[in-house]
Amino acid sequence: MLMNRGAVLGVAAYLLWGLSPIFWRIEPEVSLFDVILWRSAAAAVLLIVWQITRGSLSRLRTLVAKPRDFSKFLFTALLLGTNWIVFILVVTTDRVLEASLGYFINPLMSVLLGVVVLRERLRRASLFTVFLAACGVLVLALDVGSVPWNALYLAGSFALYGLFRKLSSVGTMDGLTIEMLMLFPVVLGLIVYRAVVGEGVFGLHDLGLDIWLIGAGAMTIAPLLLFSAAARLMELWIVGMMQFLAPTLQFVLAVWLWNEPWSGGVAVGFVLIWVALAIFVAETFHQIRRTRHLAKLSAS
Repeated sequence: MLMNRGAVLGVAAYLLWGLSPIFWRIEPEVSLFDVILWRSAAAAVLLIVWQITRGSLSRLRTLVAKPRDFSKFLFTALLLGTNWIVFILVVTTDRVLEASLGYFINPLMSVLLGVVVLRERLRRASLFTVFLAACGVLVLALDVGSVPWNALYLAGSFALYGLFRKLSSVGTMDGLTIEMLMLFPVVLGLIVYRAVVGEGVFGLHDLGLDIWLIGAGAMTIAPLLLFSAAARLMELWIVGMMQFLAPTLQFVLAVWLWNEPWSGGVAVGFVLIWVALAIFVAETFHQIRRTRHLAKLSAS
């Protein structure tokens, strides 16, 4: 039952991430630097308001009272923050393909961490799907033509974030609130600085833009919350395999909606990954049905 709920949450998270480029392209005149600042700030404010309405904001202090707990949250906050910074660096220097490759590599990183760190065991069909997906990612990497260091960092940093969120005993909402609060002072300082030097983007008599900037917070929070909840309910390798949905959707958007150029290597890698996903989905549903059948037999 928990796996079923986790699967729904995971799919919802990756659908949002996969379709998020549509949202981020609504206001193309806003620099990516300002987008990242406002998505962080708005996310922090929304989470703080949520905690205040629940009367649990003060309770968060106890969760980071110990230096060890504080350092863990600081680490996961830095993983998120640096992940976003590298993404901005890649996109603003016309290396979007490298960013896309990072999101294809990330699921394999999650699977690897699940097996090596958490000692999760893969069935034969699961091993085959991971192998196929790895071949697809390798084809994509070769198509780039060089060692994609930025893509590797995007993949590794978020895979580590998923691992730490899975191992954390703190609830999803509380954990994300603490992480955003740790980033908030730096983000707020940069927003104030840009406003002082005349480069601010909020409150410029454009209500639509202001609503969009605040909405960036919701677009940031929603998939992260869904992802964190899914990671706590399912094995990490399953979460990793599901994650191929997001870059696949982004690929479809780029090719069919925005007519971006793509090569034969990308097509081959894409097909291999989707075949792996199809096998993974079929095998997962088979295991769910088998588990339900055994549960009914034991109950009777």
